[in-house]
Amino acid sequence: MIVSKVSRSAILHAAESDRLQRLVQGHGMRVGAARFVAGETLDECVSVIRRLNEAGLHANTTLLGEAILDPAGTAEVTEEYERILDRLVAEKLRANVALKLTHLGLSFDVERAYANVDRLVSHAAAIGSFIRIDMEQSEHLDATLAIYERLRAAGHDAVGTVLQSYLYRTPDDLARLLPLRPNLRIVKGAYLEPAEIAYPEKRDVDRAYLEIVEHALHGGAYIAVATHDDSIIARVKALADREGIGRDRFEFQMLYGVRPALQRSIAAERYKVLVATPFGPDWYPYLMRRLAERPANLSFFLRSLVRR
Repeated sequence: MIVSKVSRSAILHAAESDRLQRLVQGHGMRVGAARFVAGETLDECVSVIRRLNEAGLHANTTLLGEAILDPAGTAEVTEEYERILDRLVAEKLRANVALKLTHLGLSFDVERAYANVDRLVSHAAAIGSFIRIDMEQSEHLDATLAIYERLRAAGHDAVGTVLQSYLYRTPDDLARLLPLRPNLRIVKGAYLEPAEIAYPEKRDVDRAYLEIVEHALHGGAYIAVATHDDSIIARVKALADREGIGRDRFEFQMLYGVRPALQRSIAAERYKVLVATPFGPDWYPYLMRRLAERPANLSFFLRSLVRR
């Protein structure tokens, strides 16, 4: 099968190809991105979130884009996120925002990134919303965690962040954060990292994932279990039942367009399920990371190209 011959690393390298990006985005959402991206505009995204809410699901949204390298650009993104937060609240949607600090200036000025995210977290708290700081490549990990700690030290509670189970260092990072009683999303990891710092084998990533979730729940954190893995989902449910961990202490998070029937079935069991519904015209790198995560996603994408 063609998909089995395409390595994850090759797809992730393709995510950095400007030429391929121009080719794919030249055909817009018709090439299959619409399955995984909730539109190119906020209006389109709001319609998707409303449908998810009507199906009993929660959502978050992200303005798609990669690192911004100038102050004016980060100011525009910060203002846009304020508008997104206001729109979600005005529409009375069960949704919040996830964002990347490199979109707010982390790549060139840590203090600017902090000031921008501090402004957004303050705004979110004032209107009863929440901000999730996404985790990016390992080169940004220390700065991201430091900013999260600064926000919490400043008294901000309406903010969470992300830990990646494929990194060897994550148990230590978790121990560092647990005194804050943090709100953490646990993911396996979507970036291409070297074996010197990240588990190369899936079985090790999965084992670490479950250990991190269990330790975090025992340590008093609120945990977003971000996975489509049936085995992990079942084991987290069993852990919670066995140890009397309330459903108000964790939720399941999944991606828009990936296993929607599973999302609805877990929500029907009265677990909170949140669906990540990113939007924006700069969707190509996000799409490529989703294709790299699951071969079935790549199959769908290739079929959509053939049907054009």
